[in-house]
Amino acid sequence: MAAAPKQATITQVAAHAGVSLATVSRVMNGNTSVDPALAERVKSSAATLGYSANPLARSLVLGRTQTISVVVPDLANPTFQGMLRGLSRAAVADGYHVLISDSDEHEDEERVLALESRRRSDGLILCAPRMSDAALADVLGEVAPVVLVNREGAAPSVAADYRTPLRAIIDHLYGLGHRRIAYLAGSRHSASNAQRLAALDDARTQLAACEIVEIPAGVDFAAGAASLSAVLDSGATAVLAFNDLTAMGLLSAATDRGVSVPGQLSIAGFDDIPFARYTSPALTTAAVPTSQLGTHAWAALRSLLQGREPAAKLTVVPEVILRGSTAPPTR
Repeated sequence: MAAAPKQATITQVAAHAGVSLATVSRVMNGNTSVDPALAERVKSSAATLGYSANPLARSLVLGRTQTISVVVPDLANPTFQGMLRGLSRAAVADGYHVLISDSDEHEDEERVLALESRRRSDGLILCAPRMSDAALADVLGEVAPVVLVNREGAAPSVAADYRTPLRAIIDHLYGLGHRRIAYLAGSRHSASNAQRLAALDDARTQLAACEIVEIPAGVDFAAGAASLSAVLDSGATAVLAFNDLTAMGLLSAATDRGVSVPGQLSIAGFDDIPFARYTSPALTTAAVPTSQLGTHAWAALRSLLQGREPAAKLTVVPEVILRGSTAPPTR
């Protein structure tokens, strides 16, 4: 078997281009301070000799890992998968690797993972909805540069507006004739919970004879399924769930028990995960542009890594999607 051709070295490129090793290093690492004509000569020599910079050596020269860390609360949740997809594609296109950690919905793990993963990377994108404001403030001082997802703090953030579309779904249910609506609550410590509760309070205040009953549930399929009895006991004719997973669990339990949806009970979710349109009936929900959130998060972190200041906060507004799981009440 013939030996593999030996890769050209930076020394050979420097000799071919007639420049110093330092100049080759600066050009190959993207330093714009090198004279353009000289930079072009170096690139031409590198192409002629088949030289490419060693990624590990490049990281050592730059003092960077070319890796960013992302902490999310639940990798099994399609909402976070969508965010990671947009983020990873954008970061990889810019030459960065992405290190992902899952806190498994545990507040203590969010803090530990944020600190540990940041030590192995150049920057952090932190989606930590369970962490207290005080704990978050402490962590942010240790992990900069950092961008927050779906919450605010002393760092740039990208977030979805939960209040506006959640209120729009309530208005939709109210417009259909529902006057007693159940809300399947998720985690009280969720960073988005304040927005959701504000939307409920707005509706109670502004919609005549509108009753909204809060039922403790959770954030996953099992939590939604387990809440069916409480929903039926509440006398509600419509349900708004914390997210699509919870709504789908409730829908599945209702189907198993012979409760007609939307005939006896209208159900709406939130997020528009990929499965929401394929339930039977298809789920009314609000479409959070998760991939867009990830792309924006990377753009903000990239600005920080390049010494620029991104916008302090960027907000996207989910679109309400009306499907077959909601209809006028029959009682």
